[in-house]
Amino acid sequence: MPTLLWVAVAAYLIYAASSARTYRRGCNVSRIEVDVKDSSAHGQLVTSQQVRTWIRRSGLPAVGVPVADADLSGIEALIARNGFVRRVDAYTTYDGVLRIDIRQRRPVLRLLTDGRNSYVTAEGYLFAAPSQSSLYVPVVTGTYRPPFPASHTGTVADFIASERRKSEERIAELEREKYPFYRRERVNDENKRELRRRRIKKGWFEKEEAFARRVDELKKEKESLRRRYRYEERLIEAGIARIEARQEAERVRQKKLEKSCEDFSKLITFVEFVESDDFWRSEVVQIIASTSPSGALELSFVPRSGNFRVQFGRIERVEQKFDKLLRFYRNGLDKLGWDRYRSIDVRYAGQVVCKR
Repeated sequence: MPTLLWVAVAAYLIYAASSARTYRRGCNVSRIEVDVKDSSAHGQLVTSQQVRTWIRRSGLPAVGVPVADADLSGIEALIARNGFVRRVDAYTTYDGVLRIDIRQRRPVLRLLTDGRNSYVTAEGYLFAAPSQSSLYVPVVTGTYRPPFPASHTGTVADFIASERRKSEERIAELEREKYPFYRRERVNDENKRELRRRRIKKGWFEKEEAFARRVDELKKEKESLRRRYRYEERLIEAGIARIEARQEAERVRQKKLEKSCEDFSKLITFVEFVESDDFWRSEVVQIIASTSPSGALELSFVPRSGNFRVQFGRIERVEQKFDKLLRFYRNGLDKLGWDRYRSIDVRYAGQVVCKR
């Protein structure tokens, strides 16, 4: 009896699967439903209508085609090429609905510096701000130039790693440019050793005058060759030094790039700190980033209170600086007036410098 029951169940499953396949073969995609995940009070980067428009303009098989002919992988690739999409899943339901689930990236700031208009996530992932996006995150403006091109999409770490590999390849290529100089150096050294080994012997019946003349001629020849070999040695050293200078310049560029990447990571951390504090999240209206003459990233920001700008300086001792500024708010500006100064500087340890 149990065996017959299992046979019946298996037969039913086979029949059901066959019926489902038959039904789906005759079923067309009736509509598209888009579910944008991770939308929040901060807004969203893409709407369902935009996704439908992308699919329609792409010409990919979708609404009206048999379910089996819907290009699900093509639709996923179409949507995933937008940098703000973290994951996309396209599938069809039993009744012919094409469902698309989209998970957005979650930016922590918007970068509007040096011709850029990008969102940045906490992980350092960058992507171009979509048109008509309505995401409310802190905005960073100013003359600061980040360590990546304006067109870059992806993580800063990946970009830096790629640039480091390219730099190492250039250094290795420059090292290979030294090989001809090394070969010349070996030849020149061998010539100098050969020159030192050169001697002349007096013939059995050679007169003293003739022998002295030959010795004098050899001395002159050797002196001439020594000058030539010394000159060749200087040329070789100069050639290698030029290449080493280019290698050193490449290493310096590497260090500057890594320092710039470190500063950018600090910028993200700074914004996260501001956003994590209820008071400063509402107080900091705009962040202005600039590069100091030494190449360091420095910040200032426009507060909601008063008519002044806060000079924050380098992104270091962040919590202490904000604590110092808050104490000045409570013990200074509350008594002196919020419109008394046009600049408040918290860059210096143990003091707040104000300018009218």
